[in-house]
Amino acid sequence: MASTAEGHAPYKHPYHLVDPSPWPLLSAFSAGATLFGVVLFAHNNVHWVLGLGFMALLACMFGWWRDVLKESKNPFFHTPVVRLGLRYGMLLFIASEVMFFVAFFWAYFHFALYPEHVLNSTANIWPPAGTLTFDPFGLPFLNTMILLLSGCTVTWAHHALLEGDRKGLVQGLVITVLLGMSFTALQAWEYADAPFAFHGGGVYSSTFFLATGFHGFHVIVGTIFLAVCMFRAMGGGMSKERHFGLEAAAWYWHFVDVVWLFLFVSIYWWGAGEIAVH
Repeated sequence: MASTAEGHAPYKHPYHLVDPSPWPLLSAFSAGATLFGVVLFAHNNVHWVLGLGFMALLACMFGWWRDVLKESKNPFFHTPVVRLGLRYGMLLFIASEVMFFVAFFWAYFHFALYPEHVLNSTANIWPPAGTLTFDPFGLPFLNTMILLLSGCTVTWAHHALLEGDRKGLVQGLVITVLLGMSFTALQAWEYADAPFAFHGGGVYSSTFFLATGFHGFHVIVGTIFLAVCMFRAMGGGMSKERHFGLEAAAWYWHFVDVVWLFLFVSIYWWGAGEIAVH
């Protein structure tokens, strides 16, 4: 594949057959080590395997995506057909993430609508009697406004790129990243002041932290995703014609926004106070 290095199309078809890469195999081992580390940490309080596996996974992500970015600069590699495939892949990935949250919402509504399933429940009330909940129009509402605003700014950045406004692109991405970091900081503050325990707090605590914590993890991932796009934009990367990375980051961020709206309405607002069921 010497012609590949010269920047010429090595094949007479629109598909990109990638060069042999170590990243898929290394990523699989790193992910397995991370999962094994989680088990060791949970059962034996052993930390180093989890840390080592996670660091190796981050290194694989960096190396693999670096190679993809290099490939994207060659017009013979990321052809229109290949870019279309990347879009389908991102949409399917987001669809799989949707099903994660469907499972979490299913668990929450299972107990919220049928609280008699909760052990030692003496009344059909959700949250369980004696559970103190967050004021939905305190920090949760502020975080809702932050995420909605960040959805506007990332859209601004995308349209600025399409209009050739490099300054607007960078400004929009900087503000979006700062808003994402602000959301994470406020959620950490909220968790620190939670009126119910993270460990041993019962089924309400479990469903609350599972759903909101998993969403918080997605906000962190999305913020990193957008930060990479921000640094690329600052360095002159991406163009009006070739910027799938920014499109994918914007799709992911809007998905995070929509999920949070469902969380706010169902867990924070609807679930605030005691709700009699049946």
